[in-house]
Amino acid sequence: MMRTYSPKASEITRAWHVVDAEGMILGRLCTEVARVLRGKHKPIFAPHIDTGDHVVIINADKIVLSQNKAEQKKVYTHSGYPGGLKTERYSELLDRKPADAIRRSVAGMLPKGPLGRQQIKKLKVYAGPEHPHAAQMPTVLEIQAAKAR
Repeated sequence: MMRTYSPKASEITRAWHVVDAEGMILGRLCTEVARVLRGKHKPIFAPHIDTGDHVVIINADKIVLSQNKAEQKKVYTHSGYPGGLKTERYSELLDRKPADAIRRSVAGMLPKGPLGRQQIKKLKVYAGPEHPHAAQMPTVLEIQAAKAR
């Protein structure tokens, strides 16, 4: 009889990765980042345990959306009150808070519930090229996502 492997907390090692988002397409970047945050790139992956790594995204203000999506796609937020729905174009969100656009997209690709909330905490997004995580000695994560032409 084959037993299902479940990683123990002591077996999980978390690496740090830096991703340069300059010229990258939002959705393609976010799918790869979500994969690393979940830990799907590791042989010890288990869907019910957070085995993922930390990811630092720099140059979030230089991310692009393909075709006319920046003008056509909308971001919705709701205050919870009647009539509290706010609508904003992606282009406006990218101008105002580029880090939020990426964080929002990655969060949508993670599990919903306590596990997803734990995993999204390992994502750090910065609009410019500087980040305060040099002490963790992050490796540069080469994402095969095609850069925008």
